[in-house]
Amino acid sequence: MNKINKQIYWLLVLILSSLTTVYGQREPQYTQYMYNIGSFNPAYVGSVENTEITSSYRAQWISVEGAPRTLRLGANIPFSNEKNGLGFNIIHDELGPSTQTYFDVAYSFQVKLSDETKLSFGIDAGGSLLNVDYSKGSFEVINEPLINSNTLNKFYPTVGAGAFLYGENWYTGVSVPNFLTDVVYNDEVSVYIEDKPQFNFIGGYVFDISDGLKFKPAFLLNYLEGLPLNANISTNFLISDIVTLGASYRFDNAVSALAGLQLSNSLFVGYSYDYNVNGYSSSYNDGSHELVLKFYFGRKNNSRNNSNKKLKGKPKQIDTPRFF
Repeated sequence: MNKINKQIYWLLVLILSSLTTVYGQREPQYTQYMYNIGSFNPAYVGSVENTEITSSYRAQWISVEGAPRTLRLGANIPFSNEKNGLGFNIIHDELGPSTQTYFDVAYSFQVKLSDETKLSFGIDAGGSLLNVDYSKGSFEVINEPLINSNTLNKFYPTVGAGAFLYGENWYTGVSVPNFLTDVVYNDEVSVYIEDKPQFNFIGGYVFDISDGLKFKPAFLLNYLEGLPLNANISTNFLISDIVTLGASYRFDNAVSALAGLQLSNSLFVGYSYDYNVNGYSSSYNDGSHELVLKFYFGRKNNSRNNSNKKLKGKPKQIDTPRFF
């Protein structure tokens, strides 16, 4: 086997171990998944109280050339009838010589089970544009076969579905990003790669510790047959409806610190930093960074500024963050 330099070797190992991501529909990884629920569960898009637009950027394994980079733009749009909703997602994912752009449109319908509990169902449809340029990389052997391989360009249609059950201070859900599976033959590694559906399970509960403090533990599980279960748990504190502080743990992978700031009723900014605890530790990379911006439309004045104000003898109507 021809030798390549150490950095390219490790990058190829990571790529080959993530072929279901490159060729299939495994959802790009997020540390701040609690702000990206609509990207992997279409049932969520109509459950929000106001229209939201979310943008996020994730730079994984800083200082490693060709490491994953993910950019997402999404929208959750509830209808005025409080039953239906629309969602839009565009996700651009880069990994080594590959780039993959996902796009989809989601629709949700929800039913009221009780005064405080609703069950939402959602479907989405879209596609994925995959480009792999095997000529990228710095090889020590000029006749390395990968250099002479053709660029791969393919389009994959996607159809997904999900369910989302929630109350005033809790939620749980399940989703499958794509039911359409495919089999790709990879000449370079001479193996068949079967794309199987991925299942996502999510849940969380909001505890009101005091008037100005909320505590939310949450989890996200990703299951794909043939791969280890990807389990994420997180804890977040919301202070005075303004500041969010928390931590998360991805089993056998990374620990993370999270922070967020509600700059105004219409704008939230969140940041997280991952520190790897597996074999690919800080000895090989400088961690991962993730930034989230959320824009809210139609939200009324926040309670922290108006909780004691009255209008014509009645309490002024206000909105407080639902925290999920």
